[in-house]
Amino acid sequence: MSSKIQVPTTQTVMPGASAAGTHRRAVLKAAAAAAMLSAGAPLAFAQGAPNSVRIGWAISKTGANAGGVSASISGNYRLWVKEVNDAGGIMLKAFNKRVPIEVVEYDDRSSTEEAVRYTERLMSQDKVDFVLAPWGTGNNLAAAPTYEKHGYPLLAVAALPADATALVKRWKHAFFYEGDAIPYAEALLDVLAAKRKEGLIGDTVAMVNIADSFGVEAAKAARAAIKSHGFKLVYDNTYPIGVQDVTPIINEIKSKNADSFIAFSYPPDTFLLTEQAKVQGLNPKAMYLGIGTALPAYGQKFGADLEGVMGLGGVDYGSPVIQSYFKRHKDLTGYEPDRFTAPLVWVSLQMLQQSIERVGKVDRAAVTQELRNGSFETIFGTVKLQNQILRDLFYVGQWQNGEYYGVAPISKKGAKPIVMPKPAWKKS
Repeated sequence: MSSKIQVPTTQTVMPGASAAGTHRRAVLKAAAAAAMLSAGAPLAFAQGAPNSVRIGWAISKTGANAGGVSASISGNYRLWVKEVNDAGGIMLKAFNKRVPIEVVEYDDRSSTEEAVRYTERLMSQDKVDFVLAPWGTGNNLAAAPTYEKHGYPLLAVAALPADATALVKRWKHAFFYEGDAIPYAEALLDVLAAKRKEGLIGDTVAMVNIADSFGVEAAKAARAAIKSHGFKLVYDNTYPIGVQDVTPIINEIKSKNADSFIAFSYPPDTFLLTEQAKVQGLNPKAMYLGIGTALPAYGQKFGADLEGVMGLGGVDYGSPVIQSYFKRHKDLTGYEPDRFTAPLVWVSLQMLQQSIERVGKVDRAAVTQELRNGSFETIFGTVKLQNQILRDLFYVGQWQNGEYYGVAPISKKGAKPIVMPKPAWKKS
């Protein structure tokens, strides 16, 4: 006898819904017996065993952050729940039982205040077992004290703080999967310094950043790296969130004739800066942009013009394991995930599942300790956090032949040789 597990469609809990009335929970749940039969587990229902592992999250389904959330988080969360439940659920060895994941989710509407409010609600009212992280540096840092207060592990993936080492000393339950700003700046300037030594670029740099926590802190780290590597910063400017026209910035940078152009940008302005650079004929020998550079949609929009454009992150795209993950994500969602944050989100979910199964029951303190000290098998190979921070990363990626690859550190397995100088924009 066999049973087919069905996973209901998720629903989004919108602000203003009452707990007793219109409040709706998004439940992805399979019958426990069917789940165990599917996985071949024995029908052993130990006394006191939970019927599910309840997972919550508050992410931006709507609003300005929705695009970034879709590219890096929401599809991953859906795929993880489906694959875990299709495999019979999470194994709780303390009860010799597999149990499905049950989901409670909210739409924070791209509001930091709503993200914090719903995180608190998930923990204190819904009393879910674990709460997955929101999107964005600001939201993660704002919600971190709530995770700490209630003793929930925060798997902060879509967050790039200035100094993660200082934060984990304050927050014992926070884990940072993108590291912090300084290694990214150092890796980029190492690349530029190597190419300068080869005579491929000069030592002048123009830099802009968006006026938020990510942009400000990333630019601060880059200034220090630019100085320590002996480069000359000939242009340094900040632009507001929601900027609609960067033509004056592009024209001023063009007048400086800088060898390298660096922008710590978010997806809308990453697209805008690229478009305006192309229109205005800004052709630096090295071009590095921020969040959004690793999006497949970015590659689709600009095509071969992106050859040599650099940004954060990147992956070993030649890895069959990573290619399989990308395919499964696209099969479920209809689109490919980004090449920076999304794979790290998947790694964090693999680590969470392995931690729960090693502990063998829902014990947040023990799971947090396992995350802190354990080694895990992931799509990135064997992964181990260093003081609650993932350090073994690609810090620089680059578009080459229509794909976004990890290129630095150059010593990292799977790193592609760097293309520089960047080819000029193609004529429209």
